[in-house]
Amino acid sequence: MTSLLPARPTGRTRPPGPTPRRRPVAVLGMLAGLAAAGSTLLVCLAVGVVGWFLSDAGVHGAPRDGMRAGALGWLAAHGSGLVVRGVAVDLVPLGLTAICAWVVWRTALRLGEAVSAHGPDAHRIADGERDWTVPAAVSTYFAGYAVVAVVTSSLAGGEVAPSVTPVLGWTLLLTVCLAAPAVAIGSGRAAIWASYLPPVLRYGVRTALGVLGTFLVVSAVVLAVAFVVDLAAALNMASRLHTGAGEATLLGLVNGAFVPNATLFSGSYLLGPGFEVGAHTLVSPGAVVLGPLPLFPLLAALPAAGAVPAWTGAVVVVPPLVAALATARVQRRFPTLRWDEGAMRGCGGGIIAGFMFALLAALSGGAAGPGRMRFVGPFGFDVLVHAVTAFGIGGLLGGLAMTWWQRRTSIPVDDAEA
Repeated sequence: MTSLLPARPTGRTRPPGPTPRRRPVAVLGMLAGLAAAGSTLLVCLAVGVVGWFLSDAGVHGAPRDGMRAGALGWLAAHGSGLVVRGVAVDLVPLGLTAICAWVVWRTALRLGEAVSAHGPDAHRIADGERDWTVPAAVSTYFAGYAVVAVVTSSLAGGEVAPSVTPVLGWTLLLTVCLAAPAVAIGSGRAAIWASYLPPVLRYGVRTALGVLGTFLVVSAVVLAVAFVVDLAAALNMASRLHTGAGEATLLGLVNGAFVPNATLFSGSYLLGPGFEVGAHTLVSPGAVVLGPLPLFPLLAALPAAGAVPAWTGAVVVVPPLVAALATARVQRRFPTLRWDEGAMRGCGGGIIAGFMFALLAALSGGAAGPGRMRFVGPFGFDVLVHAVTAFGIGGLLGGLAMTWWQRRTSIPVDDAEA
């Protein structure tokens, strides 16, 4: 934010020589978008070549086949989907998407720092002068990223035809949800704009992020425990594929790319509605109905089909408890003594977290193969209803409980002055 308040140079402080020219915002945004997309694409191309060599020591095909596979993986991480022998596969490997999202965030932060000196300063913005620095940087960032996506899609096309429209949609989603806030934060504009918002709204967003992050961690822990319990089944699946060392490594990488999807499936299970692994299947605390499954080791974490133990119904208590604890932890850092503000922070933040988790859960599903495997993923609307309810109630209770504790342990002003 201090970069928005440059001191005017005087005769004593002005450096000798001509003033360095700053690059236009459009150029900086375009370069940042190209770098964000190109860096992750190059990594995927390299992994594709390594995977091609590990699969059969380079006996069949050529290195360009591995590069094409890496490009298709990069496109799949952006929701392109594939059509293999007339069968659509649009399940997004969110592990690759998470890596791309992290690169988008970091490059956008640096872009914000680079454009921080452009446009009006903090005083002129406070006086009402319009500032188009962040919108211009974000729009050109999207353009640079989209150029790489379109060119890659056109070059990687063939028998396995990726779709360009979903890639542009995911690019826009990454730009709006990650790049735009990062540019605003890096340039200092976010601090200025946030000062005009009510405190309850700012702390409500902090609460939502805390609830969502804590619940995702708990869901990942539950997934890890379930996988370790059935580790023998996973090893049995891998052995039945008769893979060598190189192919086993590739299989592990593919399974790792779908761990975030499985984490969101685990969270949907904890919320109650559960998810499906194929048509006419159900995995929930109340019932588990499964059919024939592919030999994919990550599926070993699924519970056994048939009657479920009575205690599994108690897992629906976990989401509101997590929301209450996360809300209390956030409010401990940013205390309040007002009952209404504590309630609004907790309940509002929980509701926002519920919508955010439902969006992620909806993005985690899709078609994973032909036939009954065309339906894999959480039940979107049911997850939304349960997430908003559980997180909202848990956040409300956590906010009220921490408000009571802070009011009870606060020191009166007269005593503090004495």
